[in-house]
Amino acid sequence: MTTPLADRFGRVATDLRVSLTDRCNLRCNYCMPAEGLDWLPTEQTLTDDEVVRLITIGVERLGIREVRFTGGEPLLRRGLVDIVGRTHALGVETSLTTNALGLSRTAQALADAGLDRINASIDSVRPETFATITRRDRLKDVVAGLEAAKAAGLGPIKLNAVLLRGTNDDQAAELLRWAVEHGYELRFIEQMPLDAQHDWSRTEMVTADEIYEQLTAEFALTPHGEPRGSAPAELFDVDGGPATVGIIASVTRPFCGDCDRVRLTADGQVRNCLFAREESDLRTALRSGAGDEEIAERWVIAMLGKRAGHGIDDVTFLQPDRPMSAIGG
Repeated sequence: MTTPLADRFGRVATDLRVSLTDRCNLRCNYCMPAEGLDWLPTEQTLTDDEVVRLITIGVERLGIREVRFTGGEPLLRRGLVDIVGRTHALGVETSLTTNALGLSRTAQALADAGLDRINASIDSVRPETFATITRRDRLKDVVAGLEAAKAAGLGPIKLNAVLLRGTNDDQAAELLRWAVEHGYELRFIEQMPLDAQHDWSRTEMVTADEIYEQLTAEFALTPHGEPRGSAPAELFDVDGGPATVGIIASVTRPFCGDCDRVRLTADGQVRNCLFAREESDLRTALRSGAGDEEIAERWVIAMLGKRAGHGIDDVTFLQPDRPMSAIGG
C-alpha cells in the first residue's frame, strides 16, 4: 500500500527529479560564474546505493511513477548507468536532463540500461553564441551527443532553450528551424531566478509572449490538440505538424496549480518546490539507520509544507539560496 505525496492544496507528486551531482562542465552565464562554484564535498553526496534506496522508497511506498535524473550535469556521475538500470528495474519511466556533452560515448549504454528518453539544453546553434553563453566552445560535441541519443533510440528528444536579451533573443526561429530539421522537440523556457550570481531581472527576461511573437513571424503555430495537464509547456503544431514547439511561461504564466513534482538533491535533501527556501534532510536519517517507513514518513511531511505557488510575482519573493546547478532541474 502506498501513501501519496500529497500537499495541502490537493496536488500529488508522482514525478521525482533526482539530482546526481551539482557539478557541471559548462559555465552558462545565466546559471553560474565563469570560475564555477564550490562543489559539494564527496562525503556529503549520496552514494549510488543511497540514491537507489531513496528512489525505491519513493516508488514502492509513495507512488512515484516517473524519475528524471538531473544535475548539475548527470553524465558526470560515474555510477549513472548502474543507477539508471536499477531504477528501470522498479518499473518506472526514466529520463535524463543533460547538456549532451559526453552523450556520444554514453547514449547506447544508457539506452541498454533502460533509460527511456532525454531532455537536452541548447540555447543556440551558432558556435560563437553557444560559446558566449556557455563559456565553452563545445557546440559540435553537443550536436554529436544528440545524434548519438537519436541513434540509440532515446526519443522523443526534447530540447530546452533559454533566450537571453542581447545575446540570443533574435534566434528563436533559427533554433526552431534547426530542431524541426533534425527531428527534435524544442521547448523555450522563460529565464528563471535560479542563477548563482542573483543577477536575474524580471525586466530583462525574454517573455513567453515575445517568444511566440518571434516564432509566428516565420511559422504558423496552432494549439496542439492534447490537453496540457501537469506538463508545463504550451504546445503548438508547427506549420500544421507533425512537428511541435513548446513555450514554458514559468514566470509570466505559472503552472503551480498543476504541479506533480518533487525534487531530491545530490546531498539527500527533499525540495517540494523548485523555488523552495526550505529543505527536508533525508540523508541524515538514511545514514543514522532509519528504516524505509520512517524515511517515507519524513518525505510525506516534507510535502505538506509545499506552498500554493512559487511567488515570483510577490514583493516578498526571495530567490533560493541554492542555484539551479545545486537544486537539479
